[in-house]
Amino acid sequence: MFSLLGWMLFGLIVGVLAKLLMPGKDPGGMFVTIAIGIAGALVAGFLGRTLGWYQSGQPAGFVMATFGAVLLLYLYRRFGART
Repeated sequence: MFSLLGWMLFGLIVGVLAKLLMPGKDPGGMFVTIAIGIAGALVAGFLGRTLGWYQSGQPAGFVMATFGAVLLLYLYRRFGART
């Protein structure tokens, strides 16, 4: 359970970083944007470790989580705005 909370805290940091890397108006506001960043970091981090691209604690995990958060935020802006 602690590792899940750790990933969520890590995802929160990466989500805020993704928001800073992609400034602008989001369809759901800042809290939804950060939640999407957390989800992107969790998915990308899990995927990268599962595929063996890096191990836990390596700097590549931070890069992959940031990439996942930015990608999910981009997709949300792209397809979430069509409501």
